[in-house]
Amino acid sequence: MTDTLTAPQLVQLNYRKVIARALADELEHDPTVVFLGEDVGEAGGAFKTTTGLKERFGDRVRDTPISEQAIIGTAVGASLMGLRPVAEIMFADFAGVCFDQLVNTLAKYRYTTGGQARTPVTVRMCNGAGSGFGPQHSQAAENWFLNVPGLKIVVPGTVPDLYGLLRSAIRDNDPVLVFEHKNLFALKGEVPAEPDDAFLVPLGVADVVREGTDVTLVATQQMRHHAENAARVLSARGICVEVIDPRTLVPFDFETVTTSLRKTSRLVVVQEGPPDGSWGASLISSLTTQHFELFDAPPVLLASDPTPVPYSGVLEEAHLPDVNRIVGSVEQLVQY
Repeated sequence: MTDTLTAPQLVQLNYRKVIARALADELEHDPTVVFLGEDVGEAGGAFKTTTGLKERFGDRVRDTPISEQAIIGTAVGASLMGLRPVAEIMFADFAGVCFDQLVNTLAKYRYTTGGQARTPVTVRMCNGAGSGFGPQHSQAAENWFLNVPGLKIVVPGTVPDLYGLLRSAIRDNDPVLVFEHKNLFALKGEVPAEPDDAFLVPLGVADVVREGTDVTLVATQQMRHHAENAARVLSARGICVEVIDPRTLVPFDFETVTTSLRKTSRLVVVQEGPPDGSWGASLISSLTTQHFELFDAPPVLLASDPTPVPYSGVLEEAHLPDVNRIVGSVEQLVQY
């Protein structure tokens, strides 16, 4: 008997190119989806992440003036009129220019209207250090929005996750901020050759990247990959590390991390950005408050230095957590 079910054909894309692929699939799927931002059309995006969309979808892909306030304001208005806009802010750092529209209008519209209006807006932003863009173009700006009820925050660290989470974000009826890490643009991964809803990644579900029994290691985006490499080094030294990528910061999958902590009793959180007021600090605070009895050692937050991101390559490298620092922190925690 021949099995009629066949696995979907996969193609390999890098992190940069899968953005246009995910946007195209959603523009094709839903005629109410529109896309706007600086240089996203004719130029194909500042980072060449949206090449070909203007030619394929015409006026549904709109170039805007260099005004983040205008971009977000237009997206909010379009969403209230029944469209499902995707707005691009070239660098996440520039979110400061339109911060009021993001936190006081976009995030609060559904609440202040008692659910009578909704703003299904997806805001894409390039974030993160490691590429030599300097202190005003390299920040982990996702931490700026943690204390804003009404916004969902997505931080994909792999090609399949970026593809699946971006498509899910566009379909979500609440505003979603999607942070795309510019230092992962060359990273490769597989996605379906044809649009396939089975590859959508739900918001709020973490990925257990590597199972382990000795230490729970939680990290996102480029820190996820440092964590994986550190886990391999530690495995050779007899320490079994469980690596978890939350994938979304809001909503956060506390259950998966707590389940892991029940096995390991030790926690290390690795994040990009200063430690104070961060998602890593919030995670540790929540877990120690609600599950203090699970810890056999004090949890560790391994974060960037509390300084602006250096422009110098040597200093920028020293500014960020790396594999050696992760390995050292885990080894010290195991010896506690």
